[in-house]
Formats: sequence, structure tokens, C-alpha cells
Amino acid sequence: MASNAAVPFWRAAGMTYITYSNICANLVRNCLKEPHKTEAINREKVHFSISKWEGGKPQRPTIRSDSPEA
Repeated sequence: MASNAAVPFWRAAGMTYITYSNICANLVRNCLKEPHKTEAINREKVHFSISKWEGGKPQRPTIRSDSPEA
């Protein structure tokens, strides 16, 4: 029988490790001084494209941007 004492605190709080990791990363970014803070926040932005497929061929892609402020 396993003991609950060995469960990581993020799991006991009902979080996944990714959620815990993202919270920690945001805290670290917000603690940085300028200009390092702005550079770190800009690196966090993600850009990707989405293409719909019709008849086995991709249609024109749509460029999307995902950032924490959005």
C-alpha cells in the first residue's frame, strides 16, 4: 500500500506537472528586471499555422499567435 506522504505537492493540489511548471516559469519571468523581463516574455510567444484539408489537399493556411496576454 502506497503512502500519501510520497505524493508531490503539485499532485496533491490537483495540478498536473505542466500546470505547476507554467506557474513557476511565470513567477520567475515576472521577477526579472528590465530588459531581461521583456525579453523573457517575448520568447514565450508561440506562432503556428492551421490548414483545413478538403478533398485530400490542404487549403490556404491561417497564421495564429498564442500568447499569455491574449
